[in-house]
Amino acid sequence: MDFSFDETQQAVANLAATVLRHEPEHARVDNALSSPSGYDETLWKALAQAGLLALALPESLGGDGFGPVEVAAVLTEVGRQTLPVPAFATLALGVLPVVAFGTEAHQRELLPEVANGLVLTAALRATSSRPVAHGTRIAGTSVGVPYAAQAHRVLVRADDGVYVVDPHDSTVELARTPTSTGAPEYTVHLDGTAGELLTRDVRGVERYALAGAAAVADGGLAGALALTAQHIGTREQFGKPLATFQAVAGQIADVYVVARTMHLAALSASWRLAAGLDADSDIDVAAYWLAAEVPQALQTCHHLHGGLGLDVTYPLHRYYAQGKDLARFVGGSELQLDRIGVACTSN
Repeated sequence: MDFSFDETQQAVANLAATVLRHEPEHARVDNALSSPSGYDETLWKALAQAGLLALALPESLGGDGFGPVEVAAVLTEVGRQTLPVPAFATLALGVLPVVAFGTEAHQRELLPEVANGLVLTAALRATSSRPVAHGTRIAGTSVGVPYAAQAHRVLVRADDGVYVVDPHDSTVELARTPTSTGAPEYTVHLDGTAGELLTRDVRGVERYALAGAAAVADGGLAGALALTAQHIGTREQFGKPLATFQAVAGQIADVYVVARTMHLAALSASWRLAAGLDADSDIDVAAYWLAAEVPQALQTCHHLHGGLGLDVTYPLHRYYAQGKDLARFVGGSELQLDRIGVACTSN
């Protein structure tokens, strides 16, 4: 089976790489993360102006009508550069679920301004809901919600579906929590917050989240591998490049195998989603590989860099931090392995 990008998808990937390709100085990344928005607003605006945030919006709302594969192409480039922008939260956690499950009214309300940089996100740790005379009230606490304070709306998972919630409502309490990358993430506490039902298909929303995380991890590991290969190819010991030593060559080969597998797993997951096929097994495998193998491969990259990998002005630590946050987001390797096991025993 050929998983190569078609001409349009390759153009999307090339455009994203062009917008994101300039390696920012450490100070710029640090300043962006410590700013009130928590992200690089100039770069986020550039992505919007390039049309990359409107790729999956319906054509009727000014978008291009593309799907998960094109979004994955953008997220892969974001991961490759480890840049502080809310692309994963907005596109994978917000836009794709709203396009897939939202009514026309939902889409008109939530999507048009995404093209101009509006932020969306999702809280996928379960809360509870109760019907009231005029709508539904959501109560409970959800952890690990990226960019919740910066978002216009949050898709909140409840026990009976996924609801659209205003994170700035008086009944919502946001507590910022630490992340490895320093990117904004919050614990969201809802106390009878009004919510509008988006879909009863909780797993459907989660599919887009996991596939998006896999795409970011794919780009991140590819970026770390390229950085490490360049380092061992130019750094010398005993008068020879590090890459000529058998132990080093074996370790970088192991990282390459993990990176290629992550790439194929992430692309397969997005492709099956886009094709309307059963994607659960592919998504679970991609999430497991992300959680179990990617952090170890990034540790190997650190090892091959020696002390340089710990220098905060050198980009490798951002790849490692990004990998840790993504592995935590998908719930860890044991959860994903359990899901694979359940799927295997039920078939």
